[in-house]
Amino acid sequence: MKFTNFAPVALALTTVALAGCSGDSSDVAAPAADEVALEVSNARLMLPAVSGNPGAIYFEVKNTGEKNYAIRRADVEGAGSAELHGSMEMDGQMTMDSLGQVLVNAGDSQSFEPGGFHVMVFDLDPSLAAGGTTEMTLTVVGGKKKSFPVEIRAAGDER
Repeated sequence: MKFTNFAPVALALTTVALAGCSGDSSDVAAPAADEVALEVSNARLMLPAVSGNPGAIYFEVKNTGEKNYAIRRADVEGAGSAELHGSMEMDGQMTMDSLGQVLVNAGDSQSFEPGGFHVMVFDLDPSLAAGGTTEMTLTVVGGKKKSFPVEIRAAGDER
């Protein structure tokens, strides 16, 4: 066999072999191009004890995808603004500050909870009342978004 005929024969055999392995992919749903593989649970907005003060949103987020996501922004319906925050202890004192982003690695979860990561919400609309719901949208690096409902609870109602 001449080498000039080898490449076309090898390519043909490879194509046949790969076709046999491909199977029917029609029953496998591919994620939409703009879909973020984050699952959010137990989302709750804790209203402030004093009207006019900021509230806080806590939730669990699980990355069900194969790539890491860095949450860089939060928007909350009914709030003038929202910020990603983190709490930590320094020299025996609890401190809190805004964060640029929160990383959620592929296959991992991240808790947004009192004393840790959370979303601070400012200038809350008076129509946001305990027992109701609002919506929060997380934006990840790259601009993709994930929106979900958030239960509204009274100050101190962490049940």
